[in-house]
Amino acid sequence: MSTAGLDELYREVILDHYRNPHGAAAVEHPAVEVEGHNPLCGDELHLHLDVADGKIRAVHIDARGCSISVASASMLAQQLEGATLSDAIELKKTFQAVMKGAEWPEGVDPGDLEALEGVKNFPVRIKCALLAWMTLEQALADLDPELVGEIEGDRDIEVISKKS
Repeated sequence: MSTAGLDELYREVILDHYRNPHGAAAVEHPAVEVEGHNPLCGDELHLHLDVADGKIRAVHIDARGCSISVASASMLAQQLEGATLSDAIELKKTFQAVMKGAEWPEGVDPGDLEALEGVKNFPVRIKCALLAWMTLEQALADLDPELVGEIEGDRDIEVISKKS
């Protein structure tokens, strides 16, 4: 497939996730609720996780913002359902590294996340793609601080835990 054809395919994948986001169904009794906000562009995300026995049973996202931010949150929801907390933090670290220029590790299937790879060529949009993942990191830290360790903050992204 030509580069132009691949770009068009990726554009369609992003737009599909933007128009029909995964994780839209409410989670009745979430184990954790976290909000993320990028005040530079207005992207917002509410993330709820239903977790039992170290596995993510359900993900709810309410994302508002640009197509990249909403699509990334949708892809996060798609990838995480059924994942262990350890798998979730590893995927977050991998995706963040890819956004900073790394390649997908051998043997890792990025699924639809591969469509966001081109974002790394537009530094101003990287934060749009990472908002959901930084919000996820805080949610995982709320659930298991030892698993996550120290969170590397970003001065442009606000992430707030919602304690019940």
